[in-house]
Amino acid sequence: SFPGGRRDPADGDAVATALRETREELGVAVAATSVWGQLRTLPDRHGMTVAPVVANLGPLEALTLTPNPDEVEEVFTLPLAHLLREENQGYTHFRTASGYGYTLPVFLNGPHKVWGLTAIVTELTLELLVPGRY
Repeated sequence: SFPGGRRDPADGDAVATALRETREELGVAVAATSVWGQLRTLPDRHGMTVAPVVANLGPLEALTLTPNPDEVEEVFTLPLAHLLREENQGYTHFRTASGYGYTLPVFLNGPHKVWGLTAIVTELTLELLVPGRY
């Protein structure tokens, strides 16, 4: 998943929360000027509202990540080219006990299957970054 967490009283807005959480979870200080914007808010499975924030971190090779072991089990990346290959894209179908069904995106064939809210945010980001290709 992406860095994230609850908004603290000291956070001015969703962007401030995202920048703080990225610093706390990955040890990366992202300048507010690197923020491109905020995607539409989404509900999570617990009824909380998630406000995805998109920022440019620059080349990954230039970053020094220091994941917080209390919050981050593993860090991995997937190249944009991988996410755009049709053979790596799919959908998962769910049905609730009440019979309600829904479909969510899933990204396959990487170090891990990317699904759930992480896949939804990834899909929204791809639609923004490469319209017409995804």
